[in-house]
Amino acid sequence: MSSLPSTSQAMRQALLPLLATKAYRHGQFTLASGRSSNHYVNCKPVSLSGTGLALLGALMLEQVEADACAVAGLTLGADPLVSAVALQAALADRNLDALIVRKEAKGHGTGAWLEGPLPPAGSVVTVLEDVVTTGGSSLKAVNQLREAGYTVNRVVTIVDRQEGGLEAMTAAGLELRSLFLLEEVAAASAATAAASEA
Repeated sequence: MSSLPSTSQAMRQALLPLLATKAYRHGQFTLASGRSSNHYVNCKPVSLSGTGLALLGALMLEQVEADACAVAGLTLGADPLVSAVALQAALADRNLDALIVRKEAKGHGTGAWLEGPLPPAGSVVTVLEDVVTTGGSSLKAVNQLREAGYTVNRVVTIVDRQEGGLEAMTAAGLELRSLFLLEEVAAASAATAAASEA
């Protein structure tokens, strides 16, 4: 951790080129929603790297509500994120647990939707996401948490693709906080490509 930048702005500046070179691609792609797009974002090469995970954990922790007792997200994209944020919180002497929301109920045992140390009903939980497009996967996580009796007011994502996710969150009574917008990552990627060709 000592080799990482110490301020939020410096961490953001260190994270952006990682996303631009390892998470972003420009071309013709079909998204999970079925839509076609010129932009593809897969944050896992960054969120599953040691440096990326350390930067993401610190930056996302800053966006978690002060009264939250847990962070949660839909498997698989959010798994490393909730773990990283909970670890960063522990290093900062803050009590914040990690929860993983299954895509479907466990097929045996308790049939649980949620994995992790469950907080008391009514507790505030912040949802973490790697990429928000239409907001569907985030809302699935939010709905499961709300049905389990938790209060969810905020979703924190690495990248907002700017394709309706913000509007969907607002309609569901949620605040969306993004570390980066797609346009920022795409511009950084184009600048990197131009520099390499110069």
